[in-house]
Amino acid sequence: MAQDTTARGTSRRRILQAAGGLLATAAVPARAAPAGAEITGRLARYMVEARDRPLPPDVVLACKHRILDTFGAMISGARMRPGEMATAYVRSLGSFDQATVVASDLRTTAINAALANAMCAHADETDDFEPVTKAHPGSATVPAALAMAEKEGRSGQDMIRAVVLGYDLCCRLLLALGPDLVRGSHRSAEGTSSTFGALGAAAALARLDERRTRFALSYAAQQVSGLWSWVKDEDHIEKAFDFAGMGARNGVTAVTMVQAGLTGVADVLDGTHNLFIALSTDPKPEAMLDGLGSRYFISETAIKTFSVGYPIQSPLDAILTLRERHGLRAADVQRIVVHLPTDAVGIVGHSAMPDVNCQHLVALALVKGAVSFSDSHDASLMQNPAIRSAREKVDVVGDPGLMTREAPRSARVEVTLTDGRRLEHFTKFPPGTKEPPLNTERVNAKVRDLITPVLGVPRADALITRLNDLENLTDVRGLRSLIAS
Repeated sequence: MAQDTTARGTSRRRILQAAGGLLATAAVPARAAPAGAEITGRLARYMVEARDRPLPPDVVLACKHRILDTFGAMISGARMRPGEMATAYVRSLGSFDQATVVASDLRTTAINAALANAMCAHADETDDFEPVTKAHPGSATVPAALAMAEKEGRSGQDMIRAVVLGYDLCCRLLLALGPDLVRGSHRSAEGTSSTFGALGAAAALARLDERRTRFALSYAAQQVSGLWSWVKDEDHIEKAFDFAGMGARNGVTAVTMVQAGLTGVADVLDGTHNLFIALSTDPKPEAMLDGLGSRYFISETAIKTFSVGYPIQSPLDAILTLRERHGLRAADVQRIVVHLPTDAVGIVGHSAMPDVNCQHLVALALVKGAVSFSDSHDASLMQNPAIRSAREKVDVVGDPGLMTREAPRSARVEVTLTDGRRLEHFTKFPPGTKEPPLNTERVNAKVRDLITPVLGVPRADALITRLNDLENLTDVRGLRSLIAS
């Protein structure tokens, strides 16, 4: 028996020695970041500092607008099928007094609350969007921040700084990978970025030190995922998970695991096998750090005017402008051609979902003269005879000339009238982008419209007032009575 044990021990040592040799060979850098770059450490140090760093007043205002807008998306989305199913799923996992699931009587773990609230936030296509990277930062970052702020008892000011950091990580990750390269490899830009948005917010609110922030970055990097297959989702349920729920869950999971003492890799963004070279054929790692502390992506995302897929914002603005300017009615129109950037056609060209179907929504706008939240989500209107008749006149075409970095979600709408006249309108930037931003009154009005049917007038107004003054809230748990049911 002793001889067998010795033999097994010798064999085991030889295997370990061989494995060590293989590992040493594998450790030779392939396409590593430049020597001394140390992206992980520099980013982790900034993340630690950012949670106490004062922000410019205009950035604070932009953040409060995005938080308010995302609360509107969460609460209205809680009554949409993806939100209802997410809440029911999380309820089945059990209750726990850490964080609130909006528009419900459920409190659960921070991880599960972030998952449910994020799926609510992307349930109805009213969450914000970053036009260059194609990220949807708010729908994952804000739910993660809310869950962690509740769990940790943080202030409104803490939450604002955390959300700003989350937006920066979300969008910069795509810039470092190359958003077009991500999409060109069948990956979803939205799913790929959302985990880092949630991570940034959650790590700030957990007040992790640099070492643990490094570990959290690694746990998040291991979970980064997302395939462009979401375009085939006809029910908008998996899409709500892919864009938001998955990322919010991943980011909060990474942080809470590290909070619990789990250790990890300290340099996941550097050297061999780092995140950038794993996910991009031409990464730009320094883009992860470029402009941190001076350029804030929270100010660059677009708040949607209409609760529809973002590539449809400009076409709706254009057709409604033409309708009002020329008194158009459906009977006057022979044909409508909607020119979109070519990468948008596969997303909104022929979707089965009413709020992501460009032809349907342009026809609805022409017939009704407006696109309300209720109408944009009403699948029965896709069978409405008047709207169907108008939709048959609408063509959506990809226009390579609109594929510009300056205005990546513009649209040109051409209308041919029954008398032969031709009208045209080009919307370069729809309302709500950083070029023509929405002011506080318009954001308030949008959110009030979204949440009043769920919360009622008194609570809706009280929540809007509280979020407009979020920097003076001493404990985010003070929002619980306003957002629960």
